[in-house]
Amino acid sequence: MTSSNGIGEMWRHKRVLAASLIGTAVEFYDFYIYATAASLIFPSLFFPASSPTAQLMASYGSLALAFFARPLGAAIFGHYGDRVGRKATLVTSLMLMGGCTLLIGFLPTHAQIGWWAPLILCLLRFGQGLGLGGEWGGAALLAVENAPPGWRARFGMFPQLGAPVGFIAANGLFLILGTMLSDADFYAWGWRLPFLGSAVLVFLGLWVRLKLTETPEFAAAKAESPPPAVPLATLLSSHLGAAIAGTFACAACFAIYYIATAFALGYGTTALKIDRSAFLSLQLGAILFMAGSIVLAGWWADRSSPTRVLAWGCAGTIAMGIAFGPMMGTGALLPIFLILSAALFLMGFVYGPLGAYLPALFPIQLRYTGASFAFNLGGIIGGALAPIVATWLIGAHGIAIVGLYMSAAAAISLAGLWWTSRKG
Repeated sequence: MTSSNGIGEMWRHKRVLAASLIGTAVEFYDFYIYATAASLIFPSLFFPASSPTAQLMASYGSLALAFFARPLGAAIFGHYGDRVGRKATLVTSLMLMGGCTLLIGFLPTHAQIGWWAPLILCLLRFGQGLGLGGEWGGAALLAVENAPPGWRARFGMFPQLGAPVGFIAANGLFLILGTMLSDADFYAWGWRLPFLGSAVLVFLGLWVRLKLTETPEFAAAKAESPPPAVPLATLLSSHLGAAIAGTFACAACFAIYYIATAFALGYGTTALKIDRSAFLSLQLGAILFMAGSIVLAGWWADRSSPTRVLAWGCAGTIAMGIAFGPMMGTGALLPIFLILSAALFLMGFVYGPLGAYLPALFPIQLRYTGASFAFNLGGIIGGALAPIVATWLIGAHGIAIVGLYMSAAAAISLAGLWWTSRKG
């Protein structure tokens, strides 16, 4: 390879990694500002009810709605991603997600338009789920299908880093606004600014992605043979076992994330009466542990295997889940920070290697559909009902056992990893 070719390849890799990171950061920012608002703002503005707990449960229900839209988004975008290509599909998913987020920023409240407000909010939340359902799989393939030999897990970790980056941007902005504005202004109009600001980030993501070319592996596979007419049908008829196992393998990361973020934020600011800004600051510090462990997990997975790293992360999650409830129940900032940091650190090991693990389960011309479908169905098992179940567990049995939801999800993930390792 000539020097100029080597430099050109290096710049191509940088563009690909930047596009996979920025795109998923934008998508996860959009997704997470909703999760934050669902814990802090939406219960009283969009879901009037007889008690704060009922309001919070209704708001968490709207949060869960997107998880049920994500498999549908995976099927739709996976179909076109496997038949048409990765680039065009990723651009479309980003526009859908960003458009729904922007419209939430303009939505009138229940006090202004009655029950139309929560209905429209739920429809827009469903649209967010459709967009994110097509986003992650395409971003992961964009990275790993451009990776040099021996670098697939490290390339595959870049879209995973979009999660902590998006979280920091979302919660950081809510923290800044909560500090600068009075509570009255924050609830009246300040909460809308993160949703409206999404438009700028979406334009940035589109600008980066429109400069990309198709991945070499997909282009070569498409030239060799035509893609399946209906990729999802082929997936379910020929690769159902891998899809189910991959779905189980993803459950732990979603359970950890939504218990340690959305649920913990709602519980900490309501039941424990911790100041909103203080709790957001705790979570912003804890999320840095997740970013660091994603990088470490990518390096470790290339040195060993993604399956091994994921399995160790699940084993650690089972133990952490047992300690989570009692430490949250202390109500003290230091124990809460430590357990949130431990949870999100472990999440890096059950999330970071998924970008390399899931695509490897499926042939090239089914990868977009297969990886997206497994990832987003795993979101239903691990994340969709996590804040709701955790809130119910507290009411029925107290805070002590709420972390067992994460332990159970990790055990499910271990079962999926065991199945794929046996088949491999």
